[in-house]
Amino acid sequence: MDVVVLIGRVLFSLLFLGSAFGHFAQTDAMAGFAQSRGIPMPKIAVLASGVLFGLGGLSVLLGVWADLGSLLLAVLLLPTAFLMHGFWKETDAQTKQVEMVSFNKDVALAGAALMLFAFFAHVDDLGLTITGPLFDL
Repeated sequence: MDVVVLIGRVLFSLLFLGSAFGHFAQTDAMAGFAQSRGIPMPKIAVLASGVLFGLGGLSVLLGVWADLGSLLLAVLLLPTAFLMHGFWKETDAQTKQVEMVSFNKDVALAGAALMLFAFFAHVDDLGLTITGPLFDL
């Protein structure tokens, strides 16, 4: 079972680590998009969210307070969904569809991150982690 959980952690974390890399490799483009969505200080917001995605992804991947990392990702994903992917504001059908998919992806990932948080904070023997949980549910 430990190996299955580890594989799940790796697969889950890859998305966030890739996203974090993208935030740093494409900062200006992402900041332009964030600015178009009305995000204040868009470049700083892009860099900060990149750091948080990276920290959360590494935390889950390595099993270093993976409960905290999961919670961090959930807390970051929900506002991102609403602030960056407001499909209900779009008038172009194709843009609306793309934003709806991105919104739903962020909400679903937030739900998965919350489940991981509960799992990591509740299970006594996590196996294949560097630290135990920070929280105790």
